[in-house]
Amino acid sequence: MNSLALSTDLYELTMAAGYYTAGLTATRATFELYVRALPAHRSYLVAAGLEQALDCLEHLRFSRDDIDHLRTLPALERVRRDFFDEYLPQFRFTGEVWAVDEGTPVFPPEPLLRVTAPLPEAQLVETVLLAQVGFQTSVASRAARVVEAAAGRAVVEFGARRAHGIEAGVLAARASVLAGCESTSNVEAGRRFGIPVSGTMAHSWVTAFPSELAAFRQYMDVFGDRTVILLDTYDTLAAAREIAAAGLTPGAVRLDSGDVAALSRSVRVILDGAGLRDTKIFVSGDLDEWRIAAMVEAGAPVDGFGVGAALSTASDAPSLGAIYKLVEIDRGGAAAPVMKRSPGKETCPGRKQVWRILDAGTAREDVIDLADSPPGLARTDQFPATRSLLRRVMRDGTRECASPSLTELRARHRAAIAELPSSVRRLHDPGRYPVRLGSALQAAIARASASGR
Repeated sequence: MNSLALSTDLYELTMAAGYYTAGLTATRATFELYVRALPAHRSYLVAAGLEQALDCLEHLRFSRDDIDHLRTLPALERVRRDFFDEYLPQFRFTGEVWAVDEGTPVFPPEPLLRVTAPLPEAQLVETVLLAQVGFQTSVASRAARVVEAAAGRAVVEFGARRAHGIEAGVLAARASVLAGCESTSNVEAGRRFGIPVSGTMAHSWVTAFPSELAAFRQYMDVFGDRTVILLDTYDTLAAAREIAAAGLTPGAVRLDSGDVAALSRSVRVILDGAGLRDTKIFVSGDLDEWRIAAMVEAGAPVDGFGVGAALSTASDAPSLGAIYKLVEIDRGGAAAPVMKRSPGKETCPGRKQVWRILDAGTAREDVIDLADSPPGLARTDQFPATRSLLRRVMRDGTRECASPSLTELRARHRAAIAELPSSVRRLHDPGRYPVRLGSALQAAIARASASGR
């Protein structure tokens, strides 16, 4: 894969050059990636994108062409030649990464990922980590809500044509399926990640033939009982009656426009009347969790949903607002916590861990505390099941274990989501999940505030 070394913001490179010039290339630093606040209407996030983030770290290199281009940038014209001649050619990511497992529900301001590495290395990877983790986390979080709204009915990711670029469509399909969608229309995503692919037909297929029935017959001649027939090119109910009268037996029919909830009831009556009780009804067309939930609550006889832009663009929160901040740096041979005090953008100092407190299999609260401090036992002895969410996934720039399959990640996600209280998972007026800062972290914040740094 490409190194993506130049797929970064300029200031990452100017800072790296500055750290090199200042003699800080061996100084170890820790950065954490997290989200400050939940987007509107969401009650939790679903961590995703870690596999692609680790791929980028493992393959991070500066090619000769990369370096030659950097030499031409006016912003770097005063940088010492040895930065280009000696440092960048041998640059590798050699740090360690702790992260929350993909598919895990998380809550701001919990760190999703923690990087400890020589300062320039930890700094340079900021843009790529935010892009990989932030985007897929936003999509997976939306997909989990859509799947929850579908209440057991199949959801297919349909968003490649609405995505903000081809690669974004592929990764959106991955994140959607990780969070519970059954398949995708994106063939490349299917190949790359082993995802089942699904498809129907377009209105152009129907209009290409002299009659609607001729179009239906021809498609069924090719694809047999697997055929999904699109009913709404001209008149949805008339098309359903044509199928019934012609004795066609499609696997499903698709409704893509109009009042699909009402149409699904009428279509179901027509199909059942013709003995086509096994023919499923599939609905698409600008769907999101709210429209799906309304159909389910109304008892519409819909067997599955195709969801496009709502997933591939995470249209309710297209920018998740993930941030990547320095929290600790070595000074004089000792680790020094770092805290940003900008109003409204404060950070918490020190390397952190998140503990999830469970009671009889249900998550009750999360505790964010310093990584080397256990959660406050005074508050948690009544709930003895305590799980740390961040685990080490990379050491010395190399992965600690083999990459899990998407099937494994889906299973983890289902189990982790099932642990959330039902009040947090509901779509309308969800409950707030409690997240608190542990005593050691609160003490570190007090010390940093008192010192003025």
